[in-house]
Amino acid sequence: MKLIDRLRSLWHGADRDDPARSPSSPDDVQADARVASSLRTLLDDPGVPDAVRAELAHEFERVEHMLDKLERGELHVAVFGRVSAGKSALGNALLGHQAFRVGVLHGTTTQAAHAPLDEASAPGLVLIDTPGINELDGETRERLAFDVAEVSDLVVFVADADLTRDELDALTLLAGTQRPLLLALNKTDRYGDDELRDLLEHLRTKTAGLVRAEDVIPVAALPAPQRIVETDTDGHEHVTEASRPPQVAALRERLVSIAEREGKTLSAINAGLFAGRLSDQLTARIAETRRALAARVIRQYCIAKGVAVALNPIPVADLLAAAGLDAAMVVQLSRVYGLPLTRRESGRLVATICAQLAALMGAIWGVQLVSSALKGLSAGLSTVVTAAAQGALAWYATVLIGRAAEQYLVNGKNWGEHGAKRAVADIVGTLDRDSILREAREEILKRLKQRGKTRS
Repeated sequence: MKLIDRLRSLWHGADRDDPARSPSSPDDVQADARVASSLRTLLDDPGVPDAVRAELAHEFERVEHMLDKLERGELHVAVFGRVSAGKSALGNALLGHQAFRVGVLHGTTTQAAHAPLDEASAPGLVLIDTPGINELDGETRERLAFDVAEVSDLVVFVADADLTRDELDALTLLAGTQRPLLLALNKTDRYGDDELRDLLEHLRTKTAGLVRAEDVIPVAALPAPQRIVETDTDGHEHVTEASRPPQVAALRERLVSIAEREGKTLSAINAGLFAGRLSDQLTARIAETRRALAARVIRQYCIAKGVAVALNPIPVADLLAAAGLDAAMVVQLSRVYGLPLTRRESGRLVATICAQLAALMGAIWGVQLVSSALKGLSAGLSTVVTAAAQGALAWYATVLIGRAAEQYLVNGKNWGEHGAKRAVADIVGTLDRDSILREAREEILKRLKQRGKTRS
């Protein structure tokens, strides 16, 4: 089983509920080590071009952050919810001190904040407070959810009553991040026993498929003060208020249990998934960079070959010289794609491509040979025009050869299941011949005229 599949099974599958499974089973330890090794390999990969590494610098920083988190054995918990539902108060209650600002006005929490849980009772557990979901528009809310969830291992969603449409939509969005979800029903001190029991049952039904029933947990992060009435000896009543301690033990115990039993597994899952996405991004960006560099190499050889063919006064001999340029171009392309070819190998590849081109485009090669012969018999302006026409055909041939060789290299020095004939035919079919020839003639004529002015 693949590593990520194995990690997923530890959360979603039977292993998760197996009381016999040790929190630090050999499989878990090995999985953590393999993910950490994969992250280091990704960070240190010498095959990533500097330009691509710079472009994805933020993503590489996040990988470093995740690697540090894995090595410290931390479980990161993101806290989401509506403004005034008590997110920050709940975080402070779990931490045992005022780490997050608490307020009744919108905007109290304007960005995600981090604070470690009391390590005496919950080593390695880190809370992430976030802005209220109703402080943000839909697009910003979605981006925040995925950004924070991407570097978190599980999510606690805080509500203080039945879920509104916005809250249910946000909960569904968070479920889409594939992070385990806990729903904390806050301010339960406002409800009577029967009313609380009915509300919890309603929430469990409403969130079925998003949150497991046992993970809908009642809490009171900041209970209302207790009103105490005392009567003095004269019969006068005196009313005082006494603060009550937070009622978050059930949620704390659940988080600690997850951290102790499955924290490393969850961290490894999420780090591995993020690294996989970054690896895909790197592959795409490197491929794009290579394609752009290969296009420049092909164009450089198109110019060199087109002008060389146009300037060579000896009929047919120019075609022989052009073959040498084609072979050199293929050598350069092989270096771009990290699959170096010797000059002999590139020559054989060019010969293979040309053989397929000749079969497909015999008429064009015939025109090129006639143009080569005509060039030696022409004079004055007609020589320049004829030379440009022949150079343009050489340019077009170089594009075809370069693109076909590039396809061969992209496939790992392989033509694919349909062979060279199909690959070359596909290349010919995708190129706009007239557009290429027009560009080539214009470029070659410009260079021939510039050369003529230099000589005069």
